[in-house]
Amino acid sequence: MTPRTAETDQLSAALDDFYAAEAEYLAAGGPGRADFSGVARHLDPDVVLHQDPGLPYSGTWRGHDGLERFFATMSRTWERFDIGEQDYWFGDATAVVLSRIRARARATGTELEFPILQHIRIRDRGLAEVRPFYWDTAAIAKACSG
Repeated sequence: MTPRTAETDQLSAALDDFYAAEAEYLAAGGPGRADFSGVARHLDPDVVLHQDPGLPYSGTWRGHDGLERFFATMSRTWERFDIGEQDYWFGDATAVVLSRIRARARATGTELEFPILQHIRIRDRGLAEVRPFYWDTAAIAKACSG
């Protein structure tokens, strides 16, 4: 773990707030049903999310509108996508987050447990760039193809 400092405590709190807002948004119905502004306030206006080409929601998603479209695609893909225990490591304006996921694919009903490691760049205005790395994209693609 990264040694605790005032800066790492602040970054950790910002990530906790972001993940809580994301969970609240999805629990409230997500895209088309819930207000995205709670999530957006944690994102830099020019945020970029890179998803692996092997995933059903692959691509580069840009800005608040792009992230909202990404969440819509995720919601069509997963019936459930629960983030469990998370570990954070911090560098200079960056964070690495290891998340344990429990998910159920809509198309097949297949349940999976897997880790995601995210490299996140942070600016004063929020999360600026996110690069998730999935343990087994082929297993996820298979589970999600119906």
